[in-house]
Amino acid sequence: MAATAVAASLTIGPVIDRVGVAPVIQAGALLALAGAGLTAMAPSLGFFYVAQVIAGAGVGCLLSAGFAGAGALFDDERTAWAVGWVVGAQAIAWIAGNPLIGLLAEGGSWRLGYLVPATTAALALLAGSFAPRGRPAGEARGGLRAVFSDRSARRWTIAELVAYSAWTAEITYAGAFYIESYGVDESEVGFLLAAGSIVFLVSSTNAARLSERVPRRPLIVFAALGMGVLLVPLLNLTPSVWFTLLLFCAMALFASLRSTTASTLGLDQLPGQPGAMMGARTASAQLGYMIGAAAGGAVLAVADFGALGVVLFAGMVLSAVLIARVSDPQPARR
Repeated sequence: MAATAVAASLTIGPVIDRVGVAPVIQAGALLALAGAGLTAMAPSLGFFYVAQVIAGAGVGCLLSAGFAGAGALFDDERTAWAVGWVVGAQAIAWIAGNPLIGLLAEGGSWRLGYLVPATTAALALLAGSFAPRGRPAGEARGGLRAVFSDRSARRWTIAELVAYSAWTAEITYAGAFYIESYGVDESEVGFLLAAGSIVFLVSSTNAARLSERVPRRPLIVFAALGMGVLLVPLLNLTPSVWFTLLLFCAMALFASLRSTTASTLGLDQLPGQPGAMMGARTASAQLGYMIGAAAGGAVLAVADFGALGVVLFAGMVLSAVLIARVSDPQPARR
C-alpha cells in the first residue's frame, strides 16, 4: 500500500495545482473506500494485495491534497495552524483507529476491522464535498521535476525521507520492544502507543504558536536532534515501563514539532505549487515508511534494539544536517 501511495504521489501534485484540492480529496476518499471494502471481501491473498493497491492510491491522494489544502485554502497567517491540525489528525489512527480495529478483529474477524478505514474514508468524502473549492494554485509547472530542479526543495524532500525512515523504524518496532523488554500484553501495548500519539496530537495542534515566533529552520534542527538523542536511551535502557513511556512521549513531542514545522517550510519552497511540494512530502513519508520498516527489521535481525537506537540517532542527525541547508523565505515574528 505504501509503495502505491508513493507512485500516486509522484503524479498527483500537478493535478492538485491544476484542479484544486477538493476534487482530489473526493477522488482519494472514493479510492480509499473502495480499497477498504475490497480488502475486507478478499477471497485470497492475491485479491487482498490488489485491493491494497487501490487503497494506497487513495492514501496518496488524500495525504497530498490534505497538506496542500493547508497552503491553498488558508491565508499565510493561518497556514501553520492548519498544517498542525493536518499533522496531528493522523495521530487519531493510533489513538482510536488501531484500538477499534483490534476490538472488531477480536470480537468478529479481521475483515470486520476494515469498517474503521472505510468509515474514515467516508468522512473524508463528506469533508471533501463540503470543503471550499478554493482557487487552483495555477497551471502545473513540472510537479516533482520542479521540486528536484530547485536545490532547496530537493534538500527538503531528502531530509523528510531520512527523518521519516528513522521515525518509522522506531514506531514500527515500539510494540515489539515493549513486549520483549517488559513482557507486557499486546492489549497493553495498544494503550502505551496511544499515549505517545495523544502527546503528538496535542503538540501538533499547538506547534504554530512556537513556529510563528521562532525561526523555523533552527526549530526543525533542534527537534530532529532531540528525537535522535532520545532514541539512544529509549532503546538501550529498560528500568521500567514508565521510564520508556516517558521517553516515548518526549520523543513524540519533538516529532510533532519537527513534522509540523517542516511541512510549513516545505510549502514555502515553491510558492504557488503546494500540490507539487506536498506530493513530494507524501512520497518522502511513504517511502520512508517502507525504508524504515525494512531497515529496522534488518538491524534487529543481526543486532538488537540498542544498536537500532544508535543507527536511528545517526539518521536523525543526517536529517538535521540536510534541513539546516534549506532556505527559509519567511522570517519569524518576534
